[in-house]
Amino acid sequence: MALFVIGDLHLSIEGNKSMEKFRGWSGYVEKLTENWNSMVKPEDTVILAGDSSWGMSLSESLPDFRFIHALPGTKYLLKGNHDYWWTTKSKMDRFFAENELTSLHILHNNAVRVGDITVCGTRGWMLEDGKPADKKVTVREAMRLEASIKEADLLGGEKIAVLHYPPIFALDESTEILEIIKKHGIRRCYYGHLHSSACAFAFNSEKYGTHFQLISGDFVKFKPLLVE
Repeated sequence: MALFVIGDLHLSIEGNKSMEKFRGWSGYVEKLTENWNSMVKPEDTVILAGDSSWGMSLSESLPDFRFIHALPGTKYLLKGNHDYWWTTKSKMDRFFAENELTSLHILHNNAVRVGDITVCGTRGWMLEDGKPADKKVTVREAMRLEASIKEADLLGGEKIAVLHYPPIFALDESTEILEIIKKHGIRRCYYGHLHSSACAFAFNSEKYGTHFQLISGDFVKFKPLLVE
């Protein structure tokens, strides 16, 4: 029973938002399928760190969800900035159940234990423009991360955090998110969102006692990253 993480699949199986036109994304669905099938077993768990589907609603995203469901393993999905299909957890859970997507689950204000690891997470946020509204969203996301960590405390095991937005990017830091990570002694944090030239500014090292690692699809060559 292994735990994997990967973010930013940006699927559009039956849509018109294929990422093929971008550098590094040629044949990405085929690469993802081959890598996933060769690495992940049915008893394993994969955390998807946001931007899983370009669909604008749950129904539009159904072909993408069916594609993910058909891959081996149990999957937990976080919210990304392009997951426009995202709604309340109860509605998403019900949609998955109605469509027999039994391997898909939502990670939102909750946590999941896989072996000796317990995963908590949230979307996060970046203060790109420094607007007051951005600050408010960041504080709210920090509260969601803490709620997820509190659920993880009940499950035991080593807590790791998975976010969509990077908590550290170039010279910028999401202070509120980092304070929660430090407060709860999170030693490993995985994040997505960054692509192409932005990956050069990704922080893939240790700081404040936590190791941070970028896991966006193109950065990891569409190979789920083994955590444990």
